[in-house]
Amino acid sequence: MAKTKYTVSEYLEMEAKSEIRHEYYDGEIFAMAGTTMNHNRIVGRLRNLFERKFLPAGCDVFAENIKVEAIKNFYYPYPDVIVTCSPEDRAGTYIVKRPSILVEVLSKSSATYDRGFKLRRYKQIDSLDYYMLVSQNEHYVELYIRTDQPEIWTYQTFDNERDVIHFEKLDLEIPLSAIYENIVFIPDEETV
Repeated sequence: MAKTKYTVSEYLEMEAKSEIRHEYYDGEIFAMAGTTMNHNRIVGRLRNLFERKFLPAGCDVFAENIKVEAIKNFYYPYPDVIVTCSPEDRAGTYIVKRPSILVEVLSKSSATYDRGFKLRRYKQIDSLDYYMLVSQNEHYVELYIRTDQPEIWTYQTFDNERDVIHFEKLDLEIPLSAIYENIVFIPDEETV
């Protein structure tokens, strides 16, 4: 049996009526799994940290339920956290098209997908300066940073509670301890 292919407009119409979220990739639609409490806690902390900095500057911060246009008419995922300062996005309704920061909180089932497939597609977003991967099982953050040469990205990791993550282009610092405040790590076999 052949798979059904959907247009972006068909996907957006179905998604507006759906009770669960779906990602769109090249005409196919994929249901998204639920999350753990630690995943939700980390997303909430990051959203709050970003909002303190960016809301007064006229930017927006979204968490989990807003799509990003990673590749126009081709790939529409739901990052865990999105920061955008684009006037086009501030006037939008359902889709962020010019994010500055994208964050994914890793689970055992999503880590390879987030580090590989999503990373390659997110790097194609011209406005994106930072892609941040955050473990929910240990103090560990990976940060991809676009350099002044748009096709070249640097990579940093943070695994010490005293580490501070620097978003130099956006004049922001986030202590690793603030992301993981009051988080009790759960062994891998108990997380999705």
